[in-house]
Amino acid sequence: HFSRLKRSQGQHNAKVAVLGASGGIGQPLSLLLKNSPLVSELSLYDIAHTPGVAADLSHIETRATVTGYMGADQLGAALKGCEVVVIPAGVPRKPGMTRDDLFNTNATIVATLADACVTRVYKVMKKHGVYNPNRVFGVTTLDIVRANAFVAELKGLDPARVNVPVVGGHAGKTIIPLISQCTPKVEFPTDQLSALTGRIQEAGTEVVKAKAGAGSATLSMAYAGARFTFSLLDAMNGKEGVVECAFVRSEETECKYFSTPLLLGKNGIEKNLGLGKISAFEEKLVAEAMDELKGSIKKGEDFVANMK
Repeated sequence: HFSRLKRSQGQHNAKVAVLGASGGIGQPLSLLLKNSPLVSELSLYDIAHTPGVAADLSHIETRATVTGYMGADQLGAALKGCEVVVIPAGVPRKPGMTRDDLFNTNATIVATLADACVTRVYKVMKKHGVYNPNRVFGVTTLDIVRANAFVAELKGLDPARVNVPVVGGHAGKTIIPLISQCTPKVEFPTDQLSALTGRIQEAGTEVVKAKAGAGSATLSMAYAGARFTFSLLDAMNGKEGVVECAFVRSEETECKYFSTPLLLGKNGIEKNLGLGKISAFEEKLVAEAMDELKGSIKKGEDFVANMK
């Protein structure tokens, strides 16, 4: 259903970079970005195959110009002048693996790319205090996309009209769908609510198993990454009332980082809308997620502290 990705009207001039553009997520994500009137320039970066992906996409009859960059020495050039940088780079999960099993590999990849982004911004700003927590997002939109699809399926609703906030983190029980805040309002008996919550939490594994060693969620993740990017571009262009959940630096719970609904604006996060009113069932989910989330955050902070 394309309506969510099509709702962005009007033309704007945004230069967007995709780092990891040749991969299973990067290619379809780049395709969706190329298809949008919000994007005027698409800068594609990866360690292999990028010239081919760029050439292929450049033949599409939409306005975005596409350039491919390949290899570490071209990373700086790829980032030049970009307003939004989307990073789908990393290795996919295989059956039997948790997301945590990929941590060291993928953290190293993302850290290298983030470092280049900061260096690029720093060169432009020529001053310290480059890190702005209002402009860094862990994109958890796939959990929302899945929650919307599953709720719509169970209730016979149009998925494009369903909106379920999903808070917390992006792994197993840290994924907390706030079904009580769904619009339109939906009710489920306790056993069905538990099963639905479990399915949303384990949906990534469902795809990993179904792909039987050939990868993890790529197409749905590309859609989710594009959806978040378009919301961000809409907000940067002055559209009012754009809300998306994302994993960000946060004061909303006892975790330093936590995903909640965010009002997006010209400078990134305009306002963290917090958890809002949640049900007893959801309060329990939040409480149960805390230890695992704190552990993951500590692991990330230790990784950065020990980086050479």
